[in-house]
Amino acid sequence: MSLTKKYFPLFIIAFLLLTSCGIYKFNDASIDPAVKTIKLGFIENRARYVNPQLSPKLNDKWQQKIASQTKLTRTTNDDAHYVISGTITNYDASQTVGVSNQQASTNRLTVTVHIIFRNTLTNKTEEFDVSRSIDFDANLTLTQAEAKLLDEMVRSLTDDMFNRIFSNW
Repeated sequence: MSLTKKYFPLFIIAFLLLTSCGIYKFNDASIDPAVKTIKLGFIENRARYVNPQLSPKLNDKWQQKIASQTKLTRTTNDDAHYVISGTITNYDASQTVGVSNQQASTNRLTVTVHIIFRNTLTNKTEEFDVSRSIDFDANLTLTQAEAKLLDEMVRSLTDDMFNRIFSNW
């Protein structure tokens, strides 16, 4: 019997053991099975500068994310198992990186959302801020940058909010 045939089963077993030790990313949320309902409050924009598109887009993306990645039933009742509300508290463009000849080469748009998460089953409330910053070319006006960055900003904020509430990390 050749060495290849003799050690082939051991090779297969070793291969399976080694590849099964990897780190996997699951898209499903980590939710207590007792939790069945969720109430999502409208995320209002109370920042000093109000981008009129931000709040509606953020709310739509947030609702889509909850619907597509959880099995929770949306309700308007205050006795939902999870009650989540939020406020956009900061929307700020600032000059930041790479000052050359007394002029910034990059600006930064920072958005902060304050979230209030209430679990009515445990009677616990958690408040936290989710903030994202995205750099953009200083040659662009804020309006031009917003047009390019809004979808990315909304997606990033939604992902961060979801991970903070539904992931055990």
